[in-house]
Amino acid sequence: MTRRLVLCSCEGSQRLDAEGLAAATGLETGTVCDALCTRQIGRAAEAIARGDAIACEQERATFEALAEEAGVAMPQLIDLRDRAGWTDDAAPTLPKQAALIAEAQLEVPATRAVDVTSHGVCLVIGPRDAALDAAERLAPHLAVTVLLDADPELPERPPFDVIAGRLRGATGTLGAFRVRIDALRQMDPGGRGVLRLGGPRDGAVSECDLILDLTGGTSLFPAPAKRDGYLRADPGRPEAVAAAVLEASHAVGTFEKPLHVRLEPLLCAHSRAGQVGCTRCLDLCPTGAITPAGEHVSIDPLVCAGCGSCSAACPSGAISFDAPPVETTFRRVQTLATAYRAAGGTAPRLLAVDAHGMEMVRLAARFGPGLPADTIPVELEALNAFGHAEAMAALAAGFAQVLWLPGPHADRAALEAQVMLTSALAAPGAAVILDETDPEAMAARLHGDVPPAPVAAPVRPMGTRRQIARQAAQGLHGTDGTLPLPEGAPYGAVLVDTKACTLCLACVSLCPSGALGDNPDRPQLRFQEDACLQCGICATVCPEDAIALEPRMDLAPAAFEQRILYEEEPAACVECGALFGVASTIERVAAKLEGHPMFAGTDKARQIRMCDDCRVQAQVLSADNPFRGPERPRPRTTEDELRKRTRH
Repeated sequence: MTRRLVLCSCEGSQRLDAEGLAAATGLETGTVCDALCTRQIGRAAEAIARGDAIACEQERATFEALAEEAGVAMPQLIDLRDRAGWTDDAAPTLPKQAALIAEAQLEVPATRAVDVTSHGVCLVIGPRDAALDAAERLAPHLAVTVLLDADPELPERPPFDVIAGRLRGATGTLGAFRVRIDALRQMDPGGRGVLRLGGPRDGAVSECDLILDLTGGTSLFPAPAKRDGYLRADPGRPEAVAAAVLEASHAVGTFEKPLHVRLEPLLCAHSRAGQVGCTRCLDLCPTGAITPAGEHVSIDPLVCAGCGSCSAACPSGAISFDAPPVETTFRRVQTLATAYRAAGGTAPRLLAVDAHGMEMVRLAARFGPGLPADTIPVELEALNAFGHAEAMAALAAGFAQVLWLPGPHADRAALEAQVMLTSALAAPGAAVILDETDPEAMAARLHGDVPPAPVAAPVRPMGTRRQIARQAAQGLHGTDGTLPLPEGAPYGAVLVDTKACTLCLACVSLCPSGALGDNPDRPQLRFQEDACLQCGICATVCPEDAIALEPRMDLAPAAFEQRILYEEEPAACVECGALFGVASTIERVAAKLEGHPMFAGTDKARQIRMCDDCRVQAQVLSADNPFRGPERPRPRTTEDELRKRTRH
């Protein structure tokens, strides 16, 4: 970790308090430069040779060249200017700059990745002229096959393969596509004259690395823009076709595919015993990378586009964003809040952005009023992965407000659900989506808005996302009361209609989180609210439709304890007195079987009120025991054998 930070005022266009930053961050700052990338580039070279960090992100290429020339590692670059320096706000920027420096010092784990190889086998589909023209341009770079209609006019000896048929569907991703074709007719290269096609056959399956779709119709895949190796273009727009052809020509080689999410199948509450419960991730996944796999879900890492919505919505933590890990995001927001307050700030706002949003921040800083001094941007790999738990951690740590700036790749519906849940857990106005597409308008709105007051006593929750959300809510509201939550929230209670419940305990046996339990000594249905995922399996399997769900968060410590939802008196065995079953159920069964021919007689009816052991014993000893066989022969002994010999 570096102990020295080189500051540059960028020709005096930003305010930098070197002494204040040194005191707030513990780093040596020295004299502030004003033209580190031009007139003072020698100082930059010296700093890079020493391994110092540089407070400038814009001139990365210049500093990389200096590092390469010196034969040293690339220095750490921290952007203070665009995020905190260039602003029309007259308020002190020292707390914000100190927070950004503290965040930059955090270690971020390397993202896991897998290699994906494309050998350049490309399938082109679309209208004849557009497809053949694209194939002609791609042929020098890729192994191209063109799929045309069932009875096309063939070109003369093209430098690529031509087939005809109906494309029935496709699966896979870059380097591993599988396509299904009916009425497939392949080119017959022999003979004289024009090319001919062979006879059709259905059910053909082929593999390719790329698909260039020029049909202009329905996509072969959901969220086609997020499917690696699947390129689409409108055949009526030559510039779009040219861009797709250029992109396809470069899609050859080995590429790193980040592993965006981590799955813990044992925590998944998708289903139990064939009864479907939680489907939040399945409903949100735009690419279809998540599919059911028995009692849990399965994720295809090659299809996953890393939007992060599944991580934010998963109630159990079975799916968690891993690029970087969720724990890193928690550390970032808590470090920002702590450093901001330690440097003298009081009520910061957190602005969650992706790469598109960060570019808006830069444009607003260069050409507009810049961000307010109290608004700290945090750039995320996937904006949708920043859900209610992360926002609650930020609010509990001292942020007055959390704002999301969605870009064109954000899932707006999923984001709105997380913002709504955050508002219900925190307070109205604490979580806001910033609906601005113009950088200057975005910055102007932030300058004009007045955020709510932050929490008086900041806390730093720890644990899983569920635990952090609950601890943060308790830090904001105390440990009294219950917060009503919107439909679909992953926190809540189970309500039981005691008039309908028979204590069959089917719900207990299938509850994936252990929120529902029983008492081995008495007929009781118990419930621990903090463990409930609101998956709905209990309500689905209840044969009496006696269970309903109530989204809420009970802030009291009692939420961590088991409470009795319903109980009845146990039945006592009429033979031995042991407690077994539910008294009302036993009496109800006995009443329904009264008068039945199979239970005629006192002994048969009495067996209904016996425990299992006594009932078996009574059946074995009864005179008309249906399981009784013929009397077994008496075993022969030595005395029997001697007596027999004596007679003879």
